[in-house]
Amino acid sequence: MMKTAVKISGLVKNFNGTHAVDHLDLSVPVGSIYGFLGPNGAGKTTTLKMIVGMTEPTSGEIEILDKKVSFGSNYGRETIGYLPDVPGFYDWMTAKEFLIFSGELFDISKKVLNDRVKELLTLVDLTKHKNKKIGSYSRGMKQRLGIAQALINDPQIVLLDEPVSALDPIGRKEVMDIIAALRGRVTVFFSTHILADVERICDRIVIINEGKKILEDSIQNIRQVPDLRELEIELEDEKDAHFFVSLQTDKSIEAILVDQLKVTIKTLDLDKTRTQIFEAIFKEDILVKKIFVKEVSLEDIFMKAVNHHA
Repeated sequence: MMKTAVKISGLVKNFNGTHAVDHLDLSVPVGSIYGFLGPNGAGKTTTLKMIVGMTEPTSGEIEILDKKVSFGSNYGRETIGYLPDVPGFYDWMTAKEFLIFSGELFDISKKVLNDRVKELLTLVDLTKHKNKKIGSYSRGMKQRLGIAQALINDPQIVLLDEPVSALDPIGRKEVMDIIAALRGRVTVFFSTHILADVERICDRIVIINEGKKILEDSIQNIRQVPDLRELEIELEDEKDAHFFVSLQTDKSIEAILVDQLKVTIKTLDLDKTRTQIFEAIFKEDILVKKIFVKEVSLEDIFMKAVNHHA
């Protein structure tokens, strides 16, 4: 059986009578990169704060590495690294000084700490900037430093709250590459509302909306479940497009959209529709430039899941 790094059961957090987190259950497997997805205000930050012990749950249970944690206990301090959504730095410190300062809070011996700081600066690609003041850092550099700081106590689990939302595309890629490089070394649990990030590096994801879980599965399975698939056909001759419109009578076809030489067919039965199209192409002598099946993006699944539960 797979070991669980973080297990949440029936987690509830009320703020002034409204549920910020509403009976949430999820389990993060040890060693996985687990994506915690949802629109802004869905309850992601509140959940992470409860796991870290910064916010007290209204009810429910949190287990970290099979051990129940109660609010106010110090358990988890040694096992968890945390990067908040708005990390705070001392602008007058250098990156090296900041990491040493952070490590000293955990009573790490000097020799171990110096080695670890060196290793983490390499991991987050800040070695050549280690003696510059943090105040002169770009947003992306600060975020990378934030990840190094979350790893300073050599945690088994790292919680990252929206680690890339404020970054430009280059900064985002750099941070996502670092997170991907942590696979197998630590369990990474990170929240985001940016679907493309999750798609690239996660093993499993959970989608929440208004504090409720609406979907949890491995990325592979989630990609296989959508009912609706899209076929795109590019034609040589516009008048052939009208032939495809005649397929609309088939029950498994949801919609056929024609835009000059491009025909998009939304179908519930991909194999059947594909066969029909191939037969028609030969029979009617239709000239086709290309046919391709559109990859299902996480965006489609996300929108479907959120709308389905709305």
